[in-house]
Amino acid sequence: QVRLSEYGGGLVQAGGSLRISCAASGFTFSITRRDMGWVRVMGWFRQAPGKEREFVAAITLNDGNIVYGDSAKGRFTISKNNGINTMFLQMNSLKPEDTAIYYCAATKPFPKTTTSANSYDYWGQGTQVTVSS
Repeated sequence: QVRLSEYGGGLVQAGGSLRISCAASGFTFSITRRDMGWVRVMGWFRQAPGKEREFVAAITLNDGNIVYGDSAKGRFTISKNNGINTMFLQMNSLKPEDTAIYYCAATKPFPKTTTSANSYDYWGQGTQVTVSS
């Protein structure tokens, strides 16, 4: 059974930094192989009150391929630690508009790195990130 658990959210001032984490169980990062060209992808999404869920960043477990959403480029860094089955999102130069619930997500084996929330099969419960001005 796949389970994703986010932690590390909190309150930070504008311009500050925060790192959130996603611990995964039910599959192992280090032995995720590219089977017949398919990959497993993990991603971060966020949702602010009254807004749609937004793609932030994704990383492919097989080869570390990374994709960022426009809001994350240049400020956020996605990474993973295979040894502890955990994915991270380092957020720098935070802005009040980054305030949202941040969700960790994972796909089943999938043809390619994907930024579409509909392609992700497993979701964490979310962690609140609040950036004060």
